[in-house]
Parts: sequence; structure tokens; C-alpha cells
Amino acid sequence: MKIKISSLLLFINTMVYGQMDSSWSQQPELYISGFLDVFYVYDFNNPVETKRQPFLYNHNRHNEFNLNLGFIKLGLEHPKYRANLAIQTGTYVSDNYAAEPDLLQNIFEANVGVSLNKKNNLWLDAGIFASHIGFESAVSMDNWTMTRSLLAENSPYFLSGAKLTYKPNDQWELAGLILNGWQRIQRLRGNSLPSFGTQIQYTPSESLTLNWSTFIGTDDPDPERRMRYFNNIYGQIQISGNLGLIAGFDIGAQQRMKSSKAYDKWFSPVLIAQYRVSKKWKTAIRAEYYQDRTEIIIPVSTPNGFKVTGLSLNIDYSPAQDFICRLEGRSLISQDNIFESNTSPTNTDFFVGTSLAIKFAEIIKK
Repeated sequence: MKIKISSLLLFINTMVYGQMDSSWSQQPELYISGFLDVFYVYDFNNPVETKRQPFLYNHNRHNEFNLNLGFIKLGLEHPKYRANLAIQTGTYVSDNYAAEPDLLQNIFEANVGVSLNKKNNLWLDAGIFASHIGFESAVSMDNWTMTRSLLAENSPYFLSGAKLTYKPNDQWELAGLILNGWQRIQRLRGNSLPSFGTQIQYTPSESLTLNWSTFIGTDDPDPERRMRYFNNIYGQIQISGNLGLIAGFDIGAQQRMKSSKAYDKWFSPVLIAQYRVSKKWKTAIRAEYYQDRTEIIIPVSTPNGFKVTGLSLNIDYSPAQDFICRLEGRSLISQDNIFESNTSPTNTDFFVGTSLAIKFAEIIKK
């Protein structure tokens, strides 16, 4: 009997450890990185409060020097596993994480991932991570304009849950997600239904990326549950060595009432063109529109809801790869008087902003 048990254990040991990828024995790489974005904005409406508009979450202070976002990050990279932990602060944090408990508001990232196959092209990540939605992130240096587009400001920047990512080749990347909710770290109290997301990204060449991301879930407690369905579509193309173009479109729908067959909708198109003037200088122009007539995402309490057209011009000076100085002028026009001013709400808003941003990354253990 003892011989049989020993033989069985030896067989299991051979099957398990004999099949293990030898790359598990490799040492992980530990690195530290960081980012700082300091800004100043002057709003010509001269609003009484320094916080200018309730639907903007970046560079949203008037006539005040401040930190939009700063974080320090520890990352661990291994062929078979990975992890990230980043602590953040800034006006972006106080504005965009207000619904989270105090202890969670300063977490920019906190996630762990593991490879699920020998090719290391199937990964499971869990924790708090950047959203799979959109082409603009919270890190301004990664975006073509200093301020974020209206569709980016009003869709999730961060998510909490688990993500399964499969990359069969260099052209395709597929992801499925199970989440705590629409831009939530902590699940909404009283909501027992998880949310879900998908992403399909196709990159046929270095100059072209096509992306489709979705969200399905609710942002209500169970007794009032209204299902929300959301799509983000964008394409990014480098037309020439100097000229690039991004076209994006968000569209969403939410049940008017629980179990209702009637839906309220919102949508937002955006077009951004960037031109490289020289090695150190770039400029970008953006045209956008956002319509949320029934105020699902942006409550403004006006007769026509949130209907805003925007135009902006951006100039960037980057003397080094990890440093950028930006200047932007932006005009927003609404159908109703929704913009804060020093007297009464108005239907136009023009502001000029500038920022200095820097990032770094350093390997501290190989």
C-alpha cells in the first residue's frame, strides 16, 4: 500500500512540476516610477469658487497653481506574474474619487496578475486598475491634449475587479472584465449585481489602432436597479510622420426605471488632430460634442439637459522625452446656462491653461 501511495505521489509530482514552465524560476524585475502634473488655469467666466465646473475632473481650478495628479508607483514584472501599487494625490483625486472611502481615495493602482499559459499571452489581473474605456488616461503626458475630452471626463478612469486578457498575436488584444461598478473601487451599498466589460483592440500596423470597449451593469442599489449599457469606439491613425488623427465616439443607454423597456441615451463624438512641428514642438486641435439630454451622467437641472460643443487648441513643448510644457485654450458652448461665473450661470465658457508635467521610471532590482 505504501509503495502504491509513494508511486502515486511521484506520478503527481512528475505531472505537476514536469509540466511547469522553467521561466517560473526567473527572478522578477522591480521598478519604481512616478508622475507629476502641476497646472494653472484662468477661466474668463471668473467663477466665485476655484473649483470651476462639476463635470470636469482634471485641471479644474480657477486662478490657482495646483497639482492635478502626482503618484509614485512600485511595479513587479516577471514572465509569469506581475503587480503594481501606486499612491496618488492631487485635485484630480479629490474631484474624481469623492465617492470612495477616505482610505481608498489615494490608490491609483493596486493589482496583481498571473499568466495562465506557456505562451504568456493569457493573463488574469485582479485589483484596482486603469479603465479599459477610451483613449485618454489620467496621465496627461500620454494624451494629445492637456485637458481631457468631455467623453473621457465622464466615463470611468479607474475600475476595480478582475480582468482576463488574451493577446493571440501582435495585432489583436481581447479582454473580458467583471467589475464592482461604474468607476467604483468599493461596490455601491445595496447593489448585489456585478458589472461586466469587454474590449477588442485591433492594431494592423504601427500607424493604426481600432478599439471597441463596452460596459454592462448598474449604478443603483437593487430596489431601483436600472441597467446601463455603454459603448466606446475609437480609431487612432498616424497619417504621416508629422500628422496623427483620433476619432472617438461614446454612446450609452440606461433604463428609465427598473424593469422598464424605455431607455434614456447619451452620446459624445470627438475628433483630435495632432501635428508635430519639430522634434520638440507639437500642436493639437480638438472638436467635440456631448449630449446627455436626460442628465444620466451629468446632472445640470436645465430644460435641455447637458448639450455642449467644445473646441480647443493645444501647444506642447517637450525638450526631453519625460518632460512636457503645455498651453491650451478651450471654448465650451452650451444650449442652456450651465457654466459657473462670478455673477450668474452662462452658456459659454472660455479658459486658458498651462501645465508642467514630468515622469520617471527606474529599475531598482533585476
